[in-house]
Amino acid sequence: MSDQAGAAGQPMISLQDVSKTYDAASAPAVESLTLEILSGEIVVLVGPSGCGKTTVLKMINRLVEPTSGDIEVAGTPVGEGEPHLLRRSIGYVIQQVGLFPHWTVRRNIATVPELLGWSPQRISDRTGELARLVGLDESMLDRYPGALSGGQQQRVGVARALAADPPVLLMDEPFGAVDPIVRHRLQDELVDLQKRLRKTIVFVTHDIEEAIKLGDRIVILNVGGVLEQQGSPAEILSRPANRFVEDFIGAERNLQRLALRRVAELRLKWGPMVEVSTTPEAAREAAAREGTEWVGLLSDGVMAGWVPVSELPESPSLEGLEPRPFGAVVSRRASLRQTVDAMVGSSQEMAVVAEDGYYCGLVDFRMVSEALGSQRGSRAGG
Repeated sequence: MSDQAGAAGQPMISLQDVSKTYDAASAPAVESLTLEILSGEIVVLVGPSGCGKTTVLKMINRLVEPTSGDIEVAGTPVGEGEPHLLRRSIGYVIQQVGLFPHWTVRRNIATVPELLGWSPQRISDRTGELARLVGLDESMLDRYPGALSGGQQQRVGVARALAADPPVLLMDEPFGAVDPIVRHRLQDELVDLQKRLRKTIVFVTHDIEEAIKLGDRIVILNVGGVLEQQGSPAEILSRPANRFVEDFIGAERNLQRLALRRVAELRLKWGPMVEVSTTPEAAREAAAREGTEWVGLLSDGVMAGWVPVSELPESPSLEGLEPRPFGAVVSRRASLRQTVDAMVGSSQEMAVVAEDGYYCGLVDFRMVSEALGSQRGSRAGG
């Protein structure tokens, strides 16, 4: 399989009427599944236990042979050639990581390049590059897996899967064995990694929230590998195909939809914000205009905090004030769901800042509600 195969937007993986029935099983694990996965997209297979999602993954790299149907990767049937050669061209990450405990991290990452006969210098350069890419300190390369945390081991697993720069990455519940905080961090890192690498990723999970966060497209399977619905996260949440999908998504569809939107998409209001170099009179006017009993202070565009109007001096300067910090601040990159969660603990409007700390505006519940309503209306009209 060529590393150059699969231009963006073109099919990289194709399953046509694929079924798998295990010996002595009374029903198929996967039944007549037809699915195309485009180059450069993350497709998440999600569903209850017994829906065949892991079986689909294993059939793509021939760890399991289909009973019937055709599977192609980059236009080539996976049944052609030796299975081990196919697997060397497809990265594979599993929940248990599967690192060799008696090998160092460095050698674990180098597993496939060594099999491909790369030179020692090329392997060394690639290993260091991947350590930096997945956020591993290079000092860890000479440790053994047992000396690493679960999250660090998972990073090594991702680095090993990427070592030979395969165009396809298969990930089978890779973050399921780590604690929730590390799991969210690894999810964020995968999203950032994908922005740079644009691999074709097939990701298996049982967690619909993980699917919504990571997937360009979600494929919902029922028991027996029956395809119930596929589409973008927004499509799945706004137009579930049937009762099974509704039940699987759960009752918090609106909150999940908020996870798809960013604060940066909102039209923020400026609020009663003034530069510390302005006059107290101008600060009072800003507060009166907004109908607030407080005024926010900026120092060359960077948010300094807020003070009650009653504390504004009569003197011509605000420079001597000691502003209080805002109780709730959110980044422009934050999701609306994260924003609502932070709002619950704050009675104030939330200040929005850019990555460099510069003030962007204020956000409140009304703006979030209107954004959700406009999304609902556009979906209904589309």
